[in-house]
Amino acid sequence: MSSDLSFGVDFGTTNTVVALAGTSGPAAVLEIAAPAGTVTAFRSALGFQHPPEKPSERLVTAGPWALESYAEDPHDVRFIQSFKTFAASESFSETQILGRRYRFEDLLSTFLVKLREHAGGALPPLERIVVGRPVVFAGASAREDLAIERYETAFRRLGFSDIRYAYEPVGAAFFFARELKQDATVLVGDFGGGTSDFSIVRFEREAGEIRAHALGRSGVGVAGDAFDYRIIDNLVSPALGKGSSYESFGKSLPVPNRYYAAFARWDQLALMRASRDMREIRNLQREAVEPEKIDRFVEVLDDNLGYQLYRAVSALKIALSSQDAAKFCFEAGGISIGRDVARAEFEAWISPELNLMDQAIDAALADAEVGAEGIDRVFLTGGSSLTPAVRALFHRRFPAERIETGAELESIASGLALIGRERSLERWTSQA
Repeated sequence: MSSDLSFGVDFGTTNTVVALAGTSGPAAVLEIAAPAGTVTAFRSALGFQHPPEKPSERLVTAGPWALESYAEDPHDVRFIQSFKTFAASESFSETQILGRRYRFEDLLSTFLVKLREHAGGALPPLERIVVGRPVVFAGASAREDLAIERYETAFRRLGFSDIRYAYEPVGAAFFFARELKQDATVLVGDFGGGTSDFSIVRFEREAGEIRAHALGRSGVGVAGDAFDYRIIDNLVSPALGKGSSYESFGKSLPVPNRYYAAFARWDQLALMRASRDMREIRNLQREAVEPEKIDRFVEVLDDNLGYQLYRAVSALKIALSSQDAAKFCFEAGGISIGRDVARAEFEAWISPELNLMDQAIDAALADAEVGAEGIDRVFLTGGSSLTPAVRALFHRRFPAERIETGAELESIASGLALIGRERSLERWTSQA
């Protein structure tokens, strides 16, 4: 291992970022030359297809290349996104893709191998790596030990023998600490796609160096993807049959809601085409009271329109971050769903998630045994931190001048790389 470099990886639900740090100075985020230009945030997505010229073989793409292959031929590409959500799920054992079984660790190692290929010579052969992990993994019955075991298997396949794990918001705190001019107690809120995590760290200067002391942490398994769920559940699913009924043996029965609960989650939507539910949904086309809605539902699934839906949902969230109202527009194939949405309406939809985040902030303060007045600086990072209702959770507690945001996609990976060069590495990391 090169002792002059520290390697940090932020494997996120939506994007993955890699950073390298030398013995001094800031960390450098890895840049990858992608089809549409250089990227630092490598999309956490995979595409599987049979190449037309060699239909018996399997072509695997990742990141921007997976998006490109999907855009060129959505019918024939099995597009997988948000698969980090499965990491701690005991109920997810494997999925079949083009005749092959993939466990979570298979998906992750496949993704990491493709990322390394696209990075070329930019990733030196290091033994040690600092990998980010959420404070609380996503999922109702999340098993932290299972997630770390799966991470460990995937990263060891790439040749890493010394794999360290650090909390993602702590990584962001180390990134933010570069800007501190004086001692400070910092609360970091990291809002990703699958989880919202909070850490409180005390930074002090000793002999010209910054020393850090962990004070408290908390987390909750909801974030940006949960906001997406609410948008789909309220705007899209009703047009695809949610709340409708079907006839069976002379009785009118409700269309099972579990179809739409899976449909509105990116990780589960990617698997629905090959599920038992898909066969049941097809049967409903003949029995539905409103068959045109079920027809649209089948079209979305059969034609693999999940990514177009993702873009429409993301566009609405982005617009509502700066506007009081915006139009939702999902048009793909023969489907057209559009409606004006007020920010207040969206915030009412996501109020259950906001309440959970609010409670998690209180839990972090309690764990650190400090009140809001004991927090000198607040640093918000992650894509979902741009949501006004999320920021409002902090503005209700802290003066505006204490709150900062920035480097939403790069702060964690950079901080993880900086942690990797700490003398007391064991204080900030764990091993499986």
